Amino acid sequence: MAPRLQLEKAAWRWAETVRPEEVSQEHIETAYRIWLEPCIRGVCRRNCKGNPNCLVGIGEHIWLGEIDENSFHNIDDPNCERRKKNSFVGLTNLGATCYVNTFLQVWFLNLELRQALYLCPSTCGDYVMGDGIQEGKDYEPQTICEHLQYLFALLQNSNRRYIDPSGFVKALGLDTGQQQDAQEFSKLFMSLLEDTLSKQKNPDVRNIVQQQFCGEYAYVTVCNQCGRESKLLSKFYELELNIQGHKQLTDCISEFLKEEKLEGDNRYFCENCQSKQNATRKIRLLSLPCTLNLQLMRFVFDRQTGHKKKLNTYIGFSEILDMEPYVEHKGGSYVYELSAVLIHRGVSAYSGHYIAHVKDPQSGEWYKFNDEDIEKMEGKKLQLGIEEDLAEPSKSQTRKPKCGKGTHCSRNAYMLVYRLQTQEKPTTTVQVPAFLQELVDRDNSKFEEWCIEMAEMRKQSVDKGKAKHEEVKELYQRLPAGAVKALCKECVVERCRVLRLKSQLNEDYKTVNNLLKATVKGNDGFWVGKSSLRSWRQLALEQLDEPDGDVDQSNGKMNGNTLNKDESKEERKEEEEELNFNEDILCPHGELCISENERRLVSKEAWSKLQQYFPKAPEFPSYRECCSQCKILEREGEENEALHKMIANEQKTSLPNLFQDKNRPCLSNWPEETDVLYIVSQFFVEEWRKFVRKPTRCSPVSSVGNSALLCPHGGLMFTFASMTKEDSKLIALLWPSEWHMIQKLFVVDHVIKITRTEVGEANPSETQYISEPKLCPECREGLLCQQQRDLREYTQATIYVHKVVDNKKVMKDSAPELNVSSSETEEDKEEAKPDGEKDPDFNQSNGGTKRQKITHQNYIAYQKQVIRRSMRHRKVRGEKALLVSANQTLKELKIQIMHAFSVAPFDQNLSIDGKILSDDCATLGTLGVIPESVILLKADEPIADYAAMDDVMQVCMPEEGFKGTGLLGH
Repeated sequence: MAPRLQLEKAAWRWAETVRPEEVSQEHIETAYRIWLEPCIRGVCRRNCKGNPNCLVGIGEHIWLGEIDENSFHNIDDPNCERRKKNSFVGLTNLGATCYVNTFLQVWFLNLELRQALYLCPSTCGDYVMGDGIQEGKDYEPQTICEHLQYLFALLQNSNRRYIDPSGFVKALGLDTGQQQDAQEFSKLFMSLLEDTLSKQKNPDVRNIVQQQFCGEYAYVTVCNQCGRESKLLSKFYELELNIQGHKQLTDCISEFLKEEKLEGDNRYFCENCQSKQNATRKIRLLSLPCTLNLQLMRFVFDRQTGHKKKLNTYIGFSEILDMEPYVEHKGGSYVYELSAVLIHRGVSAYSGHYIAHVKDPQSGEWYKFNDEDIEKMEGKKLQLGIEEDLAEPSKSQTRKPKCGKGTHCSRNAYMLVYRLQTQEKPTTTVQVPAFLQELVDRDNSKFEEWCIEMAEMRKQSVDKGKAKHEEVKELYQRLPAGAVKALCKECVVERCRVLRLKSQLNEDYKTVNNLLKATVKGNDGFWVGKSSLRSWRQLALEQLDEPDGDVDQSNGKMNGNTLNKDESKEERKEEEEELNFNEDILCPHGELCISENERRLVSKEAWSKLQQYFPKAPEFPSYRECCSQCKILEREGEENEALHKMIANEQKTSLPNLFQDKNRPCLSNWPEETDVLYIVSQFFVEEWRKFVRKPTRCSPVSSVGNSALLCPHGGLMFTFASMTKEDSKLIALLWPSEWHMIQKLFVVDHVIKITRTEVGEANPSETQYISEPKLCPECREGLLCQQQRDLREYTQATIYVHKVVDNKKVMKDSAPELNVSSSETEEDKEEAKPDGEKDPDFNQSNGGTKRQKITHQNYIAYQKQVIRRSMRHRKVRGEKALLVSANQTLKELKIQIMHAFSVAPFDQNLSIDGKILSDDCATLGTLGVIPESVILLKADEPIADYAAMDDVMQVCMPEEGFKGTGLLGH
């Protein structure tokens, strides 16, 4: 218990035994001496809430002591944003662009690439004038090369601790909030840069990408029969090495170059033998680049889940790599030294963080580049490729293998960069061109101005804080802390009354609980609400002026709920209104409610105790009758339910086939026994069937509502042909006998019928079908146009996908559904509506044959509602519902299907109504995919060649992430 609370309880302990009228001056002085004097003397060390004489309560110990200047402001030291001496400049993470930052730092520390980019001519002649930079005009690079030039110049000579790469990222069109495949970004950007530089006249600039990163290998196939070699030359910018099942980098390289046997069904067609022969195939390295990029394939496609996964396997690698054993032509210089390790922290392929360990080519020292933060790696920190995983339990971490001197091992490295070893280290720094240096100087000037402005703001805040400190110290000296010598007697008496009631309440609470255990006999009891009994102690406490923080609040329940601090004021106000004692058994008419489940009979003694705290509570002796009006309403409700059941039974008996959907007539196969069929809306039939099934939960259907099938001019909206096909879901056909029964049971606003007649005497077999009323061509055409427009322009509409095996079996759910509708039928959902709630799609008014005037536009909207309601697809087991839009492509739909069914896009064979969907670039609207469509999915069987599968994934899957960016623009 807090010291201040102990003092308060000690000061008022006498109030538990002394009545309010017995409070004396001695009692008041006792409370004053125990409670207030320590505060005045400064003995109290707590915040005395409610005591104006406590100096500690207004922060005396803070204001009268020494105050640190930093507490007067919230502005960081601008010098913290300044670049440290002999350090590199970081890059701002714009959200999820850490993968971009790591490659920019690696490319920046490639001195040959940086020098070549500086030599690239710039188009900023209109920005840099003869006498310098134009005032008031910011520099905006126009090409990717200019963006890289400016970024590299800032990274080289900026005074800032980190710079913002948003211009470069925006020029590429990258999504800053989405993490992408770093390896794919490297490939695409190098391809884009090579294509951009190929237009330069200077060969040192034009060929820099090939000179630095491009090597050559050959796919060599040798026929076992004749020994003929077939070579296919190919350039490479990185070697993609499989790490699964390997522990050392050299093992991965050996597997990349290992010989493959072509036998059986995989035999090779030899042009020399003119037949298929057994053969061997391997890759031969013909030439290696100056900068050798080795991609460790940590991110692979898992066919069981349909997603990428990360291989957290330890791979050992050395700082010196001799590639001579792996090249075809021996005798050259093939010794490489490690220059960079790119790392992915995290256990998932879809999240994590990218950083880079990069070697300074001039000093030979290693640095860790982590977005804005740059750290020198030396001593124990020099552990290349080692970074703690993000959000991975320590138990699941594999033990790190031991590494010798000059070797390292990592479970997070995904790319190793090796540089060809040379005898001489670069000594001269790359010079920034004059026009770029002028831009850097201007940015440095802006930074210095910002530092001065921040420092001045800090100084002003400190000066204001010091002045306020002196003002408060002077104010403290004037406080008349010792002037109060006694307490107000009226306040002491009131305090005494409250404490005494609280003490008495605890005893009465136990007494009432014991009395409630006894059984009430005879007519001596009283009715009390069960909710009131659960919360009466809390209600009694709330009636006191002061809340007691010490009292157990666990009994403050009403209707089974506890009070929540996070409730809004309106909710609390409503709750308080409901919590008046014993009002929970009042009916709407102010009398005793008829439900005995909500109340309980208590003894006269228990009621007497409760009435002491709630004298105005409604009182209901056990002999009190329930509300007569409520009884009448209950009886009427029961009568209505019985009436509904009777009506439903009568209608079901009168129209058995319509209810069971049996022996229904069909327009496309007109029945011979009649020449007339009547039409009602399918929606009317569905609503009627729901009422007949559950008459106590639904209101009776009183009107047929055929106006929904007619236009504003009274004409029919459907042709005979359309009613046999696409519009057949909107109408229900009735036999003449059923129609006569419909006229007796319901209000019919419009009669719609189809008559079959024989035309012509010479050829009596020619049949004509006449509708009454006749078709309205104008409104029919308007409806069709609106429907076609809706089908082409829908957004967030539902379609259904069936996965089939052998074209007949529907697969069970294999992955969590995305945007999947509930398996509950639409009928069950609609039946859950409260009784009496009117459906906006159906009018049950008894308006006779009069019809409200309606505009053509409003009528179309009304028709859309009926059509949409009637064409709902009832989802079956094993089917998944997806939300799509008409303007999204088939490829985007395949990505959704991949997440839902765990089937890769290239394994999906989709069809709709027998039509194969194959154009990935086409939109769903142009392919005829409309809302409520059902698409069949046939998945290809898994292929055994996993290496080939990985190649496909590298081509197809990662590009989805960079679709629409500048990386694919070339």
